[in-house]
Amino acid sequence: MVDRATGGLSLPDDWPVGPRESLALNGMGSFDWDLPSGLMHLDETALQVLGVRPEDYDGRRESLTSRMPPDDAARLDSQVAQALKNGSDHYGAYFRIRRGDGGLCWAHSQGRVRRDDTGRPRRIIGIVRAADDELADSTARVEADAGRVRRTGVVESTTAALAHARTVQDVIDVLKDAHGLEHFGAASLVLGLVEAGGRIHLVAEGPQEAFVPGTRYTRVDDEYPMSEVVRTLRPRFIESPEDFAASYPVLWPHIRGLGIEAAVYLPLIAQAQPIGALGLLYSDRTGFNAEERTVLVALGSSIAQSVQRAVLYDQEHDLAEGLQQAMLPRRIPEVPGAQIAVRYRSARMGRDIGGDWYDVIPLPGGRVGAVIGDVQGHDTDAAAVMGQLRIVLRAYAAEGHTPATVMARASVFLHELDTDRFATCLYAEADLSTGVVQIVRAGHVDPLLRDTDGSCRRLPVEGGMPLGLSAEFGRLEYPVSTVELDPGQTLLLYTDGLVEQPGSDLDDGMQLLTALVRNGPRDIQLLADRLCEVVDERSGDDDVALLLLRRRGVVTTRAGGRLRQHVAPNDPEALRSARHMVRWAVAAWGAGDRADEIELVADELMTNALLHTDGGAIATVRVLAGARRRLRVEVEDRSSALPRRREAGESGVSGRGLLLVDQLADAWGVESRGTGKCVWCEFQVPDRSGGHG
Repeated sequence: MVDRATGGLSLPDDWPVGPRESLALNGMGSFDWDLPSGLMHLDETALQVLGVRPEDYDGRRESLTSRMPPDDAARLDSQVAQALKNGSDHYGAYFRIRRGDGGLCWAHSQGRVRRDDTGRPRRIIGIVRAADDELADSTARVEADAGRVRRTGVVESTTAALAHARTVQDVIDVLKDAHGLEHFGAASLVLGLVEAGGRIHLVAEGPQEAFVPGTRYTRVDDEYPMSEVVRTLRPRFIESPEDFAASYPVLWPHIRGLGIEAAVYLPLIAQAQPIGALGLLYSDRTGFNAEERTVLVALGSSIAQSVQRAVLYDQEHDLAEGLQQAMLPRRIPEVPGAQIAVRYRSARMGRDIGGDWYDVIPLPGGRVGAVIGDVQGHDTDAAAVMGQLRIVLRAYAAEGHTPATVMARASVFLHELDTDRFATCLYAEADLSTGVVQIVRAGHVDPLLRDTDGSCRRLPVEGGMPLGLSAEFGRLEYPVSTVELDPGQTLLLYTDGLVEQPGSDLDDGMQLLTALVRNGPRDIQLLADRLCEVVDERSGDDDVALLLLRRRGVVTTRAGGRLRQHVAPNDPEALRSARHMVRWAVAAWGAGDRADEIELVADELMTNALLHTDGGAIATVRVLAGARRRLRVEVEDRSSALPRRREAGESGVSGRGLLLVDQLADAWGVESRGTGKCVWCEFQVPDRSGGHG
């Protein structure tokens, strides 16, 4: 309100500056700030103090703060905001403002908050006065400037360091940095976080000898300074040992020996809720001036924001990692004849969760399926799709489908899901008695093979399109690659997070991984740990899944090998895969010039089983040791009806099956197998030296 008699403001009767008439005489001007409208009226003396001509002032406070250095404007705004928030009725602050001639002058503003009947602030009225004389001494001014720069520098440097802190531990490391306490000017610090149930958990203290036994967990209603600031949401400045001892008699005896002369406890507030408290204890000072208090409050605000981000990050990351782990196998089964190591490392990306997975599937006949895969994306949808894919791949493999069929059906399944995600995958089915491994690859990275001497090489595997995409484009062909895993050799399956690095070529990552495996520990568990350590050191932004499969050795007493393949009805791909298996076996096991005969007979037996029985068939090829080396082909089905030889039909197309087997095989027969039968035939093949036994 303007006092027309004086040309100034109608100040409260209790205003502590003496008679109103003396304001101008003492170089003091007055102001009236109407908060709802934002307009601020300045009298003539106030404008003179601030170096502003009346015709240049438009009544907006922003016109004044824009003339102040940013730090000064922020400090003044902080004082005003604090008074408005905490219910205080007054504030005071020094600041600099640029005059019309471009020079800076010091001023001091003191205001009183007026509130309505509901407690809502409506006006701020007060005085502004010149303060250059108070800082006339150049040495004092330089020291004040240096102190201000140092204190604001602490806030800026701490804020910059905290910007890179992701986890709560990262925040703690910044605050407890070797130079952190020195920057704060404190002898020790404590940091507590509010937990459920009104409990405060002390998560950091330093140095170590500053810890007070019994304060690791305290309650909000305890008589400790940290509890007090969490309750009141207001900082607590302790200005002397006497103040400390009188205010907190329970705590003081435990820290008296540390030489503490003063302390400040700052509430850490985020979204109007207390999330913790920070305590700074000083051994070389008493009291805090207004500017120091402002800087410390600003420091607490910066730390609170970082702690809030870190707490949310830790919670979200723990939730995401827990969900991911729940989707993975809880345990890896013991597989006779194999050593297996699996690992999963999530990217440190907060709530982001990847779709990487591994699985180990025990199969009949001493075989084992190994799966590694990666669903596109880093979110809960990717994890959900991953969980479903893992289940269906396991189911298809357990049903006895060929590796190619397992992959094709998984692709169709993913395509029919209500999702736009695709997935890369690699499935390896190993017969541990023979070491034969059949591998199919759907857009995934090639596996590695580590030899018994430690050497390591990439296994180029012909592949198909990623799961989901192959069904989308009608390209469900997944060629099968066959390798032989000798005892002691290790197959490494992994996701691309292990080899992809920002700014690096994939081939470079493969070469680095190959070198790490070559120089890594022989024990596969230790080797898996070492590879994960590299991932942790690199702080990659992608998840990593890893599966290592080492063949222990031959697990049967047979001197020869064995391959087995389930052939489902109405599954042309399964039949092609079984034919591929027979072709590979006769070539790998040295069938010589009888290879064509064996392939023809095996194909005839499998076709007959599929045509004349229900439920599919199981084809097995094995080498029998003895005086004469023989290769045996077995085809099992679920029908108990025995096959019989028939004369060929008029067309000459059917009826030749068993006649052909009888003519080409050295011996053949039929055996009853529980609910079905097994038709077998044997061929004498050359021994390893090339002659006949």
